[in-house]
Amino acid sequence: MFNTVVFNEKEKKIASEIVAYVEKEGSNKSSWYLGIASNPKDRLFKDHNVSENCWWIYSNAETQTSARKIERYLLDTYRFDGGTGGGDSTTKFVYAYRKTHTTNP
Repeated sequence: MFNTVVFNEKEKKIASEIVAYVEKEGSNKSSWYLGIASNPKDRLFKDHNVSENCWWIYSNAETQTSARKIERYLLDTYRFDGGTGGGDSTTKFVYAYRKTHTTNP
């Protein structure tokens, strides 16, 4: 799974946990939005209007570089909805949520 990207153990764990969580929900990965943020709770619940009762997940990648690497890998490999290039120098969280009729991309 990780043979084309060089990940450290923490990065592998985060990517694997997000994929496992999404697969547990059961829908196609394109039904999920994936991104990075410096404040994942604000990004999820304010910006994207995700309900706390819906499917969502976030993890602290500890550095901007790791967050961006995980984001690109998951977007390219699993075809989540979303795109690269967001965030700023304080961005270190990777998040995903199941899109619904009330969420904002």
